Amino acid sequence: MNNEFTFTVKSIIFDENYHPSDSTRITTNFANLARGESRQANLRNALKMIDNRFNALANWDNPNGERYAIELEIISVDIDVVGDKEAFPSIEVLKTNIIDHKTGDRIEGIVGNNFSSYVRDYDFSVVLLNHNKGKSQFSIPEGFGELHGKLFKHFVNSSAYKQNFKKLPVICLSVSDSKIYQRTENHHPVLGYEYEPNESSLTEQYFKKMGLQVRYFMPPNSVAPLAFYFFGDLLNDYTNLELISTISTMETFQKIYRPEIYNANAVAGQRYQPNLKNLDHSLTQIVYDREERSRLAVEQGKFAHEHFIKPYQSVLEQWSANYA
Repeated sequence: MNNEFTFTVKSIIFDENYHPSDSTRITTNFANLARGESRQANLRNALKMIDNRFNALANWDNPNGERYAIELEIISVDIDVVGDKEAFPSIEVLKTNIIDHKTGDRIEGIVGNNFSSYVRDYDFSVVLLNHNKGKSQFSIPEGFGELHGKLFKHFVNSSAYKQNFKKLPVICLSVSDSKIYQRTENHHPVLGYEYEPNESSLTEQYFKKMGLQVRYFMPPNSVAPLAFYFFGDLLNDYTNLELISTISTMETFQKIYRPEIYNANAVAGQRYQPNLKNLDHSLTQIVYDREERSRLAVEQGKFAHEHFIKPYQSVLEQWSANYA
């Protein structure tokens, strides 16, 4: 058996001319924006929001607020399990690149940011739903997320990852509306005030199996904390510009599809519980179909089962059992 699954890394630019590929999960944030009559305006406006937020945070030696621009790449990772050239689209992430108009430099940013995975859809929209169907009390099935976590760690440790990226990934997500977050006295000049949750979430536990730890920070002039999932030392392994590239990118996406939290008209206080039913928020000028996103997650989970889990089940189970 091939214990060294083959990963293939592909990259395309995410700009106003972007069209989702056939293998892209259409519920992925950037793909959702790139569909329908408003697709080009959506993309143009989102990218402008990212640039504006970046310059607002990177305000030193930047008097006119237009020194920097962000260039985004969509990184797609395919996995070949048995060496038969039948690759399955395993994950998609975003990579930021920083354009310094003053010096002419193109600075590599952070890979990760957004996180898209068919196997995660399978876990949450098929395995978890089926496990709890008809039950009065919610529970987590045994071994939930273990295969996905091992596959992700295997990719990050692979030669394919190391050949393409200089630093380990950082993934930035929304906070959970079922948890309460308490502001601490810890303050970072770019990430802002740190918050701590009252308890661990299912997402935290799932990402922990991927080898990632989490910290919550509310950047300057933000209205709610963001969840940063990372390896190593978030505050010291990345430069301020790298961190700003992730904040500006992912806060923009959050404002678009979680406006109740991230485009709220009131700022999170010392004790904060996100509320997806919050009416006191503003909408961006960007069209986003959240209903479609929820519905299609189940279809994508079934796709992963049909084209990846089921045909390679014995190989995957044996590999997972032996994975250190």
